[in-house]
Amino acid sequence: MSLTRRDLVVQGALATGALLTASRLFAQPPAPAPAAAPPELVPLWEELRGGVGTFTASGGTIGWLVTPDATVVVDTQMPDPARLFLAGLRERTARKIDLVINTHHHWDHTGGNGVLRPEAISIVAHANVPALQRRAAEKGDLPPQTYADTTFTDAWRRDLGAEAVSARYFGPAHTGGDIVVHFEKADVVHMGDLVFNRLYPVIDRPAGASIRGWIEVLEKAAAHHGTSPRYLFGHARPGQPVAGTHADLLYQRDYFTALLDYARKGLAAGRSVEEIAAAEALPGFPDHAGRGAMLSLAANLRLACEELAGG
Repeated sequence: MSLTRRDLVVQGALATGALLTASRLFAQPPAPAPAAAPPELVPLWEELRGGVGTFTASGGTIGWLVTPDATVVVDTQMPDPARLFLAGLRERTARKIDLVINTHHHWDHTGGNGVLRPEAISIVAHANVPALQRRAAEKGDLPPQTYADTTFTDAWRRDLGAEAVSARYFGPAHTGGDIVVHFEKADVVHMGDLVFNRLYPVIDRPAGASIRGWIEVLEKAAAHHGTSPRYLFGHARPGQPVAGTHADLLYQRDYFTALLDYARKGLAAGRSVEEIAAAEALPGFPDHAGRGAMLSLAANLRLACEELAGG
C-alpha cells in the first residue's frame, strides 16, 4: 500500500506547504497528461471494494469511485499528480466525472481542481472552504484557485445509480472546513486530513483548527460510521497505509488527548513552552514520526500550549 519513495515525496510536500506558506505553486491550467510520471512522482493505484479505491503520488490521498453508473473523485492533490491521476482514470472509464469532492481547502487536496474541472460536472465542499482557499491563496501567493460550485453546512448526499455518496461536517478540527465522505454501498469513508496515520499532523489554527474540536470530531465520526467501513486517511508516515479501520480513528483521538494532557501538565508544573516542546516523544505514542519542522511533535506541542492558553 505504501512506497517509501512515494511517502517521502508526500511528507516533503506537506512539510513545505501544508499550511499554505510555501512559495508560488506551478500554474494549474488544464493540460494533457504526460506520457510518463515525472521522476519525483510515484503514482500508486489501489482498488479497495465496490469500485472505490485510492491514488497516491504527492499530496493528500485521492479517493475514487468508478462504476458503470458514476465516477467520483475525492480530493485532487496538486496539478502534476492530478494530471497523472486523470490519465489513469481515463484508462478505467470514459465517463465524465460526476463529482469532485474536496475534504478541506489545503492546496495538496485542492491544487488539482483546475486540472479536473473541465472533466467534472460539479465540485462539492463545505461552505467554509472557498473563503479559506481564497485567504490561503492571498497569503501564500498562489495561482488562481478553482472553487466548489456546490457547498453545504452540515450534511450533503447524492444518489449515483447503484452507489450513494454522502458527506458530513462534524465541526472544526484540522481546519474549519473538514468533511467526512462516505461511499455508502461500498462502505468506504474518506477522512481527509482528520487522520494522519502515525504521522505528526498539521494543526492549522489560522484556518480554524482546534485540538479539542478534533478530538470531538473523531469521536463523532467513529460513532456515526461505526466499525464496518474501510477508512481512508489523508496522509501516513512511511511504511504505514493510507487505509485502515475504526480503531485508527480512535488512536488518532487518543494521540490528541495525550498531546493536550502532556502540554497541560507541563504548563501546570511551570515549564516553558519551549521546554515542553523539547520532548523527544509523546508518552504512549512511540510509533509516530515527523517530517520537517511543520510535521513535528514540537510544533504540535507548541500549538497545544497555545490552545490551552487561549491564544
